[in-house]
Amino acid sequence: VSRSLLLVVIACLIAVFIRNREALSFESLISRQATLQRAVVEQPALVLGSAFVLYVLVTGLSLPGAAVLSLAYGWLFGFWRGLILVSFASTAGATIAFLTSRFLFRDAIRSRFGDRLTAINEAFAREGAFYLFTLRLIPQVPFFLINILMGLTPIRAVTFWWVSQLGMLPGTCVYIYAGSS
Repeated sequence: VSRSLLLVVIACLIAVFIRNREALSFESLISRQATLQRAVVEQPALVLGSAFVLYVLVTGLSLPGAAVLSLAYGWLFGFWRGLILVSFASTAGATIAFLTSRFLFRDAIRSRFGDRLTAINEAFAREGAFYLFTLRLIPQVPFFLINILMGLTPIRAVTFWWVSQLGMLPGTCVYIYAGSS
């Protein structure tokens, strides 16, 4: 896949999301509460699968709305189903953003700032999991920024996945609990 094709696909997905973002507002969800809850009972696999894909797209494209979706999923699916869904969907989306950043930007950043980044890259090669875990536990650091910046480091994708899964879990629990309450 070429970089320009990937950028076009990302731009189209963002445009579709922006055009339809009102459908994901609290007001819209509340007005459709009975319909949504009936769909969860009648077609749980379809609803959960669609919710998973939506969450992956929002986080993978670094779009605003993950916090609202977390609250809504806690409300719609309950604590445990919401927690499992959001935990894995947020990690999948974060990993997509991480890999996209790596594919699109890492070589350009490395060629431009190569020598100046040597010490940083060595530190992330040794202690990247610790740095990532620490950043995931600080709520003031935006997750989309962590995903993009980590894509520029030498941290392995598998390490990024499992550390993100663990590091985002406490915050995910809080949002899902708040939504389910």
